[in-house]
Amino acid sequence: MTAVLLQCACPGCTCAVEESTAMRRGNQLFCSQACANGHTNREPCHDHEPCGCNCAG
Repeated sequence: MTAVLLQCACPGCTCAVEESTAMRRGNQLFCSQACANGHTNREPCHDHEPCGCNCAG
């Protein structure tokens, strides 16, 4: 079975996420809890895995 990757709904995020493992906020899918929370503390979307995003601002 092939995984379908979807774009994270966080503005500026370039990560793709599987629907089955995504963080959900309403009807939107996010790659991480930080993205789902809107980076309230300017934390990166992936603490230990640099992903190349600059969505935390």
